[in-house]
Amino acid sequence: MALSRSARLGALAVSAASFLVIAASPAPSAGAPGIGDSYFPQLGNGGFDARHYALDVAYDPAGGRLDGRTTITARATQSLTSFDLDLQKLQVTRIEVNGRRAAFTRDGDEIRITPRGVLPRGRDFTVTVTYGGVPEPLSGPIVFGSQYGWMKTADGVFVACEPNAASTWFPSSDHPSDKATYDIRIKAPKGLTAVSNGRLVSTYDKGDKTITHWRESRPMATYLATATIGKFDVRTGKTPSGIPIYVAIDPALANSNTVDVYAVTAAATDYWSKIFGPYPFEETGAIVDDMPEAGFSLEVQSKPAYSAVRSESTIVHELAHQWFGDSVSVERWKDIWLNEGFATYAQWLWAEHKGTSTAHDQFLAAYNSRPADNPFWKIEVADPQRDTMFASAVYQRGAMALQALRERIGDTAFFRLLPAWTKLHRYGNANTADFIRLAEKISGQQLDDLFQKWIYSTERPVL
Repeated sequence: MALSRSARLGALAVSAASFLVIAASPAPSAGAPGIGDSYFPQLGNGGFDARHYALDVAYDPAGGRLDGRTTITARATQSLTSFDLDLQKLQVTRIEVNGRRAAFTRDGDEIRITPRGVLPRGRDFTVTVTYGGVPEPLSGPIVFGSQYGWMKTADGVFVACEPNAASTWFPSSDHPSDKATYDIRIKAPKGLTAVSNGRLVSTYDKGDKTITHWRESRPMATYLATATIGKFDVRTGKTPSGIPIYVAIDPALANSNTVDVYAVTAAATDYWSKIFGPYPFEETGAIVDDMPEAGFSLEVQSKPAYSAVRSESTIVHELAHQWFGDSVSVERWKDIWLNEGFATYAQWLWAEHKGTSTAHDQFLAAYNSRPADNPFWKIEVADPQRDTMFASAVYQRGAMALQALRERIGDTAFFRLLPAWTKLHRYGNANTADFIRLAEKISGQQLDDLFQKWIYSTERPVL
C-alpha cells in the first residue's frame, strides 16, 4: 500500500520522536556501591532490587568455619554493566551471573561484580556467590557496646544482626529498604538444631550432618535473617487463634526459666493481632539461646531471638516489632524510632491490658524520672545519629510521643491509626513523614507542633 505525502511526513515525525526517546535512554552504567543511608552510606546497593535469597550454609562449630553458597534473584532497576554486593571479611572463591562465571573485584566490604554482558533494566537476573571463612561478630557503641552478628556459643552460634551484620555471614544488599523472600538451608553437625525464619520445610540427616531447610515467604530485611544453631528443646503448636508457633529454648537455661516463653509468645501474638492488625507472617515463636556475651534481644522475623530467658515485657516488645520493624520496615536507619518507640509503647499497652499500669502513668513516670538537664533530652529522636541510634531516648521518648499523640487525638482515632499504618505499609518501608501524614489524615488534626516537641526537639517538652 502506498503512503500519501502527509502520511509519509507523519511517519517521519513518529520516527524522529522514537529516536529522541531512544537517545534519551540512559546508557548502561555501574550500580552504586551503597544506597546513601546517612548512617551506613555503603550498605545496600544501587541498580537492582533483590527479590529472593537462596542461602546454603554449612557451619562447623568446632573450628568456627562457615562455607556458603548464596543465590540472589534480583531485578535490574537500570541497565547494569556491573553491580555491588556487601560481604564482610569472608573470602569469595567464585561468582556466577545467570549461570555464567563473572569477574569480580574487592574493596573492603564491597564486592564489585562484572557480568559478561549488560543486564537490561527491568529484567530479572541471578547472581551466585561461593564463599567461606570464619565469620566475626561486630562490636562498637552502636548496639549497647555489645557484640552482635554471628556470635559463637558453647554449642553452636547465635545470629542477631541489627543493624549491619547480615553481611558478616552472607553476601547481600544489606539494607532494610531492599527486602526479599528467603530459602535458608543450614548444614550442621547431627545432634544440633538449626533455627531460622519462616516455616520449617524439611530436615534430614546426611552422614554425620543434619540439613535443615527454612522458608520465609514474606519480604524480609537482611538484618532480620538468622541461622542460629545449637542444642534446643523445641515446642510447636498453635496460638489460641490458630497461628503456628515454634519455640526453641537452650536446655542449659531450663532451670532459670521463670517466664513461660511459649505461653507469653502465644498470648502476645494474638493480642497484638487485635490491636495492630492481622499477624503478618506464617509463624510466630522464639529462639532462646545461652549467649551471655550478647546483652540484647532481636526481633528476628517470625521468631525473636533472646540471648537468655527474658522478661514478659521484653517478649511482648520483640513481638510488637513483627508489625513495627519487620513487616513495616524503616526506609532509612534514622527512622529507627518507628521501630523502637512503637515496640516500647507496646510494652506500656501490655501493662495496661494486664491491668498493672496505664500507659498514661508509665508516660508520666518516664517523663518525671528525667530532669530537664538530663542528656536523655539532647537526642533528636527523629534522627538520633548512628552511634546513638539505640539510645534509651529513641525507645522511651518515642513511646512518649505516641502517648502524647493518643491523648491529643483520642483513643478512637489512635487505635484506628495503628492498624491503618501496618496495613498501608505491610511488607514495605516507611518514614517519619509518612506516619505524621497518616496520623493527620485519620485524626483530622494538624500535628506538626506535637511531633516537633517530642521527636524533633532537643529540649524537655513542657507538659
